[in-house]
Amino acid sequence: MTALHEINTNSDGRQLAGMRPPRIAVLIPCYNEAATIASVVTDFRLTLPQATVYVYDNNSKDGTAEIAREAGAVVRSETRQGKGHVVRRMFADIEADVYVLVDGDDTYSAPAAARAIDGVLSDGVDFVNIARVSTAAEAYRPGHRLGNAVLTDMVRFFFGRQSTDMLSGYKVLSRRFVKSFPAMSSGFETETELTVHALEMRMPMAEISAPYKERPPGSVSKLNTFRDGWRILMLIARLIKDERPLAFFSMIGLALLVCAVGISVPVFVTYFETGLVPRLPTAVLSVGLVVTGCLSIFAGLILDVVTKSRQEMKRMAYLSLTPRP
Repeated sequence: MTALHEINTNSDGRQLAGMRPPRIAVLIPCYNEAATIASVVTDFRLTLPQATVYVYDNNSKDGTAEIAREAGAVVRSETRQGKGHVVRRMFADIEADVYVLVDGDDTYSAPAAARAIDGVLSDGVDFVNIARVSTAAEAYRPGHRLGNAVLTDMVRFFFGRQSTDMLSGYKVLSRRFVKSFPAMSSGFETETELTVHALEMRMPMAEISAPYKERPPGSVSKLNTFRDGWRILMLIARLIKDERPLAFFSMIGLALLVCAVGISVPVFVTYFETGLVPRLPTAVLSVGLVVTGCLSIFAGLILDVVTKSRQEMKRMAYLSLTPRP
């Protein structure tokens, strides 16, 4: 028996008085997914009959909203273009105990959500990432696979190793996670921000695997390998700067110091041989690099103290949220 069935009973199997069933919301951000949205809504309504399925239309031109409504979803809209804007709006609008965030392209397995929801309700997990296991070569383009691996490894190196498929668009989240998530991104980089938020708040996390199939005929990916990959890379760099300032500015400082030593070697060699410093501009540049590098390291130390204080406040705000009000 799963947590979805156990949540309202005590150890003797009797229903707990006054204990309401968990509210589950399936959140589907959509842009021009007319070819797939009906199937996605139907699959999740069958898999999670107790859940409410929300489709947020992001200026679709192909009738996605009408098709989703006919399939039984609650349809709302977000006019600012970009998945990050849609996620921000969904998280602000919807009140639930468990949130299933999934793309509307019919590539993810709906039954996997039930397992992830059990993790949130039974184990108190705040963030469950559903990693993709390709069922066809066409499902996961080589460029996307390589980019995901590189970007995921960067986040794993700087923030933590709890996720192996950071860019999966299929996640199950607790109320505490959703209501403490700042949602600053505007596009597809929002998946990175979701993962880093969980890692930075040291939330209970889990990851499960589920089949990932290719898009059906007539459905086209909105993800641009190079443009969106660059935006995700820039977001990771910003998050490292904001959340790991000591590492970020220390790397810059050490790079400047190495450059300073490299260009100063000929100056010192000439000085020891002749007693003269004929390359005065090089010497001045070397000193400037040393000063700048040291300032960068000290800036990292100061910002690290500020960041830890900010993280403590974010952590307290997260802990102040009850999982089920």
